[in-house]
Amino acid sequence: MTPTHEQIALIGAGPSGLSAARALSKHGVAFQGLEMHTDVGGLWNIGNSRSTVYESAHLISSKHMTEFKEFPMPEGTADYPSHRELLDYFQDYATHFDLKRHFRFGVRVVRVEPLSQTADSLWRVTIDAGKGVLETAEYKGVVIANGILAEPNMPQWPGQFSGQLMHTSAYKKAEQFKGQRVLIVGAGNSGCDIAVDAVHHAQSVDISVRRGYYFVPKYVFGKPADSVGGKIKLPRWLKQKVDTTLLQWFTGDPTRFGFPKPDYKMYESHPIVNSLILHHIGHGDVKVRPDIARMDGHTVHFKDGSQADYDLVMAATGYKLHYPFIDDSLLNWQGMAPQLYLNIFAPRFERLAVLGMVEAAGLGWEGRAEQAEVVARYFKGLDQGAAQAAAFNQARQGPSPDLSGGYHYLKLERMSCYVNKEVYRRTMRETAATLG
Repeated sequence: MTPTHEQIALIGAGPSGLSAARALSKHGVAFQGLEMHTDVGGLWNIGNSRSTVYESAHLISSKHMTEFKEFPMPEGTADYPSHRELLDYFQDYATHFDLKRHFRFGVRVVRVEPLSQTADSLWRVTIDAGKGVLETAEYKGVVIANGILAEPNMPQWPGQFSGQLMHTSAYKKAEQFKGQRVLIVGAGNSGCDIAVDAVHHAQSVDISVRRGYYFVPKYVFGKPADSVGGKIKLPRWLKQKVDTTLLQWFTGDPTRFGFPKPDYKMYESHPIVNSLILHHIGHGDVKVRPDIARMDGHTVHFKDGSQADYDLVMAATGYKLHYPFIDDSLLNWQGMAPQLYLNIFAPRFERLAVLGMVEAAGLGWEGRAEQAEVVARYFKGLDQGAAQAAAFNQARQGPSPDLSGGYHYLKLERMSCYVNKEVYRRTMRETAATLG
C-alpha cells in the first residue's frame, strides 16, 4: 500500500471523479478516491442522496456528443439517454478501467486543509467513515470532483406563501403534481422539463420567467440538433446571426407565447434544449407568467400586476457552486465563483485542483476527461521533476487565458464558470501536449 502522503485524495465518483480516476491511474499517479454514496455515478445515480435528477431526466446533449471518446456508449443506447442508461454506462466505465478498487465508498469528506502555506504543502483530509466516526489522513494533494449541481439556489420572495414551496432538487416524480395548481419559477432546462411532466398530472401549470430564452429542438432534419452542422467554422458574430435565424425557422418567435425577447445574443447563455415546452404552451397546457413581485397566502402577484392562486410553487432556479469542506480562500474564491487557472488549478498550491467546475454547451464528458488528462500529466511531471511541469507551475499562478471565445456571457451565478467549448477543449489538448 502506498502511504497516503504519497497519494492524491480524489473527492467524488461521478463523471468528473471517474475521469480523474482514469487519468491518474493511466499515468501511474497514486490516489485514494473518496465517495459519499455507495456506488459510482454521482448526479446520475438517482439513489444517491446528493442526486438531483428526477425520474424523467434525460441528457439534453446527444449521446455521441457527450460520451467518453475511448469508451463509446453501447449500440442501442437512445439518442438522448435516460439517467438509468447513464448510470449503467458509468458503472460499465468504472468496471472496464478497474476504477472502483481505488475508491472508498460510503465516506463523507468533512474537512480539507493544507498543513502549511507553502505551494507544495501536504493536505490533511478528514472524513466521516460512518456513524460520526472521523478519520484523518495526510495526502500529497487533492482533486475535488464532487459536482456543481447539488446545492440548490433557492430565492426569497417578498411575502408569505401558504402552499408548498420547493426547489427542483427535491422533485423526483410527476405524481407529486397530482391535482395541484403549479407554478414553475424559471425556464431553464430543468424547469421546462418539469413543466412538461406536470401537464399530465397537475390541475394547471404556469411558468414564471424573468428573461427571454433561445429554444433549441432536440431534433433537426431527423437528427439530434447538436450533431447537425459544425463542419464549416464561422466567425462568432456570423454564427450567432445565422443560428438565430435558423432557430426561428424551426421554433418560431417565443415572444408570441409570452416570453420576453432575449436581451442577449445567441450562445451568451445556455440555450433551452426542449422540443415539447413550446408545444404545450401552444396547446394551452402551460401559461407563461412574468417575474414574481410578492406572495400572499396561496396568491402569487406578478410584476405586470396580474395574480393567480397556486398550491405548489417550484423554484427551477439552478444550483450554487458548493465546496463546504474547504475554505473559500484556498480556492481563490472571488465574487460568484473560485477563480482558477483553466477553471481547474488553485493559484497558491501545486497540487490542489477542481474538476468539473466548468460549463459549456456541448462540452460533454470528453471535455472533463481532457481536464483530467491535464491534471494527471501535471502531477506526474511534478513527481518526476519535469521541466514542462515546472513551466506550467509558473503559468498556473498567473491569470488564466481567455476561454470565452469572444462571447459576452451573462453575468449570472449559474454562468460564472461558463466557457466556449471549442476554445476550452483546444486549450486542454494543447496544454496536455505541452506537459508531455
